[in-house]
Amino acid sequence: MGSFSIWHWMIVLLIVVLVFGTKKLKNIGQDLGGAVKGFKDGMKEGGSAPETPVPPANQVTAAQGPSAADKTTIDVEARNKS
Repeated sequence: MGSFSIWHWMIVLLIVVLVFGTKKLKNIGQDLGGAVKGFKDGMKEGGSAPETPVPPANQVTAAQGPSAADKTTIDVEARNKS
């Protein structure tokens, strides 16, 4: 098996160009570059802290008390037995 030489890679590149064509390969390269740039921009914007923290939906606040949690909690074992 071993590693491929430069001639093997040149033949593979030639076959890929013949199958897909240069125009399609150029479009794929531009799309991939745009996606990478968008990802990097998103990571820069996502690094900042949110202005207003949003509490999790399943967290019970002190004002609601324990009775609010009891209404939304489902006992799986009781549901399976009945």
